[in-house]
Amino acid sequence: QVQVVESGGGLVQAGGSLRLSCAASGSIRSINAMRWFRQVPGKQRELVATITSGGSTNYADSVKGRFTISRDNANTVDLQMNTLKPEDTAVYYCNAQITNWDFSVNVYWGQGTQVTVSP
Repeated sequence: QVQVVESGGGLVQAGGSLRLSCAASGSIRSINAMRWFRQVPGKQRELVATITSGGSTNYADSVKGRFTISRDNANTVDLQMNTLKPEDTAVYYCNAQITNWDFSVNVYWGQGTQVTVSP
């Protein structure tokens, strides 16, 4: 069993900052990559940022220069969000691609955390 848990969402004014955290735990041999997605009602889930086991990062164009994904430890990643805009309002989901102890590779999702940016 693997659990992925996000924390750190909330309400902030435009121009402000929030920091999201995502922790994976359980039957984990290694984490291949962790990603942050976001979704607003009626729209597809959007990939926001990725960090690989080697530390490579990638960002959606809409957040480049404002968001930073980083690894806090082997099983935890953070998403620092600066200069937030109302259009960043969404439920943010963490996704972990994990190699389990039986060498299977699976993707696990967290339950999501709400980020609301007021004008």
